[in-house]
Amino acid sequence: MNYLNDKNIIVTGATGGIGNSIVEKFIENGAKVLASGTNKQKLDDLETRFKNIKVLNFDISKSDNISEFIDSATNALGGKLDCIVNNAGITRDNLTIRMTLEEWRKVIDVNLTSTFLLSKFAIKKMLKNKSGKIVNITSVVGHTGNLGQANYTASKAGIVAMSKTLAIEYSKKNININCISPGFIKTAMTDKIDEKYKEMILSKIPSGRLGAPEDIANAAIFLCSNQSDYINGETIHVNGGMYMA
Repeated sequence: MNYLNDKNIIVTGATGGIGNSIVEKFIENGAKVLASGTNKQKLDDLETRFKNIKVLNFDISKSDNISEFIDSATNALGGKLDCIVNNAGITRDNLTIRMTLEEWRKVIDVNLTSTFLLSKFAIKKMLKNKSGKIVNITSVVGHTGNLGQANYTASKAGIVAMSKTLAIEYSKKNININCISPGFIKTAMTDKIDEKYKEMILSKIPSGRLGAPEDIANAAIFLCSNQSDYINGETIHVNGGMYMA
């Protein structure tokens, strides 16, 4: 069954492991996807691999241009926006007493402020349609905290609280805003983790393994589909039991 048949969806951070899987699974389920990111070569690869896709090279840290990005992306999709998956984000890890104000601001600005702006301008499009879905990708560490990530954890926890407020504001307009909170997912980033630290992480996961990007993509399919119409302001935790809300 094509759960996303005829839906027009923007996916940010589309060239990373999770974003790439979301794009692939969405297209398999009938969606028309606008994939955005900062790696032009990887975007070109996506455009070569799939037919039902548009790509747009865009850096979400350029907050002054986000309204224009949403306009361009929506136009590329034919003028109608059904869903957006806010997946793009960055890290600038450091212990708190060593963390610079620039490291703090950069992560908050990209992860939280840009997600707010992407959601804001997407909602304006969705209000015209009288429906829409927003899926914000957070992180398990936004709920648990994590060593050396005061900026990142704050940004991800902020996304959860912000999404709840947006859901309250726009539920009656038939717009659903939810979050997916991934645990440790097997990507190029986690492949670089020291083996001893990886063993420690695995010891805290009841499932005994890292998640796959497809695990996040499957949750995103559900939240962007009509199957989730009565779910709003929620966070789906995809972490193998590492954190249970």
